[in-house]
Amino acid sequence: MLPWKRALRPLAALLLTTAVAVVPAATTAQAAEAATSNSGWNDYSCKPSAAHPRPVVLVHGTFANSVDNWLGLAPYLENRGYCVFSLDYGQLPGVPFFHALGPIDKSAEQLSAYVDKVLAATGAAKADLVGHSQGGMMPRYYLKFLGGAAKVNALVGIAPSNHGTTLAGLTNLLPYFPGAQDLLSTATPALAQQVAGSDFMTKLNEGGDTVPGVRYTVIATKYDEVVTPYRSQFLNGPGVKNVLIQDLCAVDISEHAFLGLTDRIAFHEVANALDPARATPTTCASAIG
Repeated sequence: MLPWKRALRPLAALLLTTAVAVVPAATTAQAAEAATSNSGWNDYSCKPSAAHPRPVVLVHGTFANSVDNWLGLAPYLENRGYCVFSLDYGQLPGVPFFHALGPIDKSAEQLSAYVDKVLAATGAAKADLVGHSQGGMMPRYYLKFLGGAAKVNALVGIAPSNHGTTLAGLTNLLPYFPGAQDLLSTATPALAQQVAGSDFMTKLNEGGDTVPGVRYTVIATKYDEVVTPYRSQFLNGPGVKNVLIQDLCAVDISEHAFLGLTDRIAFHEVANALDPARATPTTCASAIG
C-alpha cells in the first residue's frame, strides 16, 4: 500500500470518529425500548389543536436516528400540546441506528414523502420542522428544490450545518491526503457534502439562504465543536431569527450535541419559534421550566 493511502485511512477514521463521539447515540436496547413505548410522539391519530394547529416534524442529525436524537425535545413538545413526529432518513445498507449518512438530496426526498404522510394523517395544511445539525440544514433543500415551501410554515435549526463545516479545521487537511474527499463521498456522502465549500453547499446557498413564505430560526452555541465556525450556522434573509444561546443564558455551556439532546433553554426557544404569538422570554431559568 502506498504511504499516502496508509495515511488516508486514519484521517477518514478521525473524521468519522469525531462526528460519532460528539453525537452520542442510544444503545440498541434503549432505542428499541423508546421506539416501542407509548412515548406520545409518532401517534398518527393525533389531531392538531386550535392552539397548535400544525404538526411538528423532528429531523435528526448525522449519525443519529428518529429516537435517540429526540428523547428530550419530543416529550417536551408533546407535553405542551403538539402533535410530534420524527423520521429516519439517509440510511446506508447494513448500518443500523446510525443514519443521515446517505446523499442529502435523497434524504430531502425522504423528508418530502414523510411530511406528506404526516399532513395526510393529521389533516393539517402545513407542518413545522425542527432539525438538529444536518437535520436543521437538509430541510432547506426540500424547501428550495422539492416544493416544500408550500407545505412548511417554519423551520427551526438547532446547531444546523447551513453553510458547511470545517470540523474545527480538520477538513482543511483533506487536500493533503489525495483521495480522502473521494473516500468520504463514496462511503458517507452526507459527510462530504457538509464540508464547507462543497458542491452541495454551493448549490444549496446559491441565490440566497431562504425561500419566501417560511419562517426560519437558527439556535447556535459558541461552544459548537462540530459545525465550525459556529456563526456559519446563521442564515441571512427575510423571516430569519438567529439566536446565540449564550445571549439568552451566558452560563449555558452546551456544545453541539447537547444543544439538541438535553438543553431545555434551547427547547424553550424552539417552543417560542413554533408559537411566536405566545412566546415568553428565554433565560437561564428556562432550564427548569
